[in-house]
Amino acid sequence: MHHKFNAKEILEMAEQIEKNGHDFYTKAAAEVNDADIKDFLTELADMELKHETFFKEMKNALSNAEKEEVVFDPYEETALYIQALADTRVFYQKEIDTTSAEEVLKEAIVAEKESIVFYLGMKDMVPEKSGKDKIDEIIKEEMRHIQIISNQLLKLKK
Repeated sequence: MHHKFNAKEILEMAEQIEKNGHDFYTKAAAEVNDADIKDFLTELADMELKHETFFKEMKNALSNAEKEEVVFDPYEETALYIQALADTRVFYQKEIDTTSAEEVLKEAIVAEKESIVFYLGMKDMVPEKSGKDKIDEIIKEEMRHIQIISNQLLKLKK
């Protein structure tokens, strides 16, 4: 199924992915024993909530063209499709070894990379007039997460 999306729909996916990320980091923080990593994971969970808010604000600032439906959807199935994509592509049922701070951070990096790959793929499904450039902003935010987590991982290895 080849589906076209607009920026509004992509931002709705981004919001859901951030919620999933918040849940992932909150669960990991609750299970990990290392106090510093627990605090770091809690910070990451908070960042995910801030990103969710950021994406909502981006969505609210979209032009009408960027919100315009690009496919005929009389049964409003696109929303269900978006939910399914967001819930099964990134942070999906990740089982992590919370006894190792290093493994937790490595899994976090993998999840953030998966989100970037997901958005890069979605970018091809958004026409220019429908807000394709907004996806680059989402990708930049996810890349920043990788940098933050990688720096924490390097601190552990010192």
